[in-house]
Amino acid sequence: MRAGLWCAAVLLALRCGPSSSAVDAALLDAYRGPASGWPAAQVDAGVAFVELGPLPQAPRPTRAQRAQAALGRALFADPRLSASGRIACASCHDPARGWSVDAPVALGVDGRHGRRNPPNLRQLAAYGQWAWDGRARTLAAQSLAPLTDPDEMGNASVQAVLARLQEAPGPAAALTPATLGEALAAHVRQAAVDNDKAAPTRYERFLRGERSLLTPQELQGLHLFRTRARCVNCHHGPWLSDGLFHNLRLSAFGEPAEDRGRQAVSGRPEDTGAFRTPSLRRVAESPPYMHNGLFASLQGVLHLYMRGGGEVWARNATEAAQPLYPHAARLSPRVRPLDLSEEEQAALLAFLRAL
Repeated sequence: MRAGLWCAAVLLALRCGPSSSAVDAALLDAYRGPASGWPAAQVDAGVAFVELGPLPQAPRPTRAQRAQAALGRALFADPRLSASGRIACASCHDPARGWSVDAPVALGVDGRHGRRNPPNLRQLAAYGQWAWDGRARTLAAQSLAPLTDPDEMGNASVQAVLARLQEAPGPAAALTPATLGEALAAHVRQAAVDNDKAAPTRYERFLRGERSLLTPQELQGLHLFRTRARCVNCHHGPWLSDGLFHNLRLSAFGEPAEDRGRQAVSGRPEDTGAFRTPSLRRVAESPPYMHNGLFASLQGVLHLYMRGGGEVWARNATEAAQPLYPHAARLSPRVRPLDLSEEEQAALLAFLRAL
């Protein structure tokens, strides 16, 4: 097809939607080719958009790095890291459940409920700051944080953990706080790399050139993801995350379950209710979703975006006068109500499940 006719067909698809089989064929042909020939992504002004692409190739680990990761793997499953001797890192980040749990929050020592949904650990290479509010500047530091959280592993100090590890001979007996955190982080990084190499998703294989692996419905979802569904305003690049913090109005501000998100770390009022954009890689494998596990399914998440975000409201003048209230109620400008047909919603969900 000549360039002018091809462009006209794609423009017609953008205007008319998915009802015409001829239009669908033009879009499918475009997306089965290289990304340089895809229709332009629809992003807001000011978004530092990066086109969707395959995961970067990880460097081959050295012998020392492999040994460090092996130690971290053993420690990740070791209940001695908890004060009760019953909870391991893998209890809240279960590899069989998408490196998370299948409940809104995990149970820590003595059956205590955590505050937030354990994030999927396989996509941590996507971030420069860790935890839902970005409080940890290194993965090693984040790996140590649950050890002393009273609702998670319940230790009085990291030194108390090391003292238990020193009771038995072996590599773990010689650890320091720094090397303990580094070993756990090394395991998480290596496990993510190994998993992606051993079992790449159809989406990853599609990006690497196997263009027939996504179905027509999934390709329609890819198109919507990059255009009218507005997903790429926050979920772009190889990791499908901008690494930033956005307010979806899910902070439960003023309620018993209030979580101010990034503001608790930065101290900036404008960060109230903002949480880190999660990577969508393998997103279907780790429900429930959002920082508090509010949605049991991807369909529930889509409904949130269809209506244009959550709600934060003041029940009286006193609540409305709270200094942080207007910030908690200020929805991210990246979130707007969506007008997608049932067919389009089904296509978008099909694409998300292929990630």
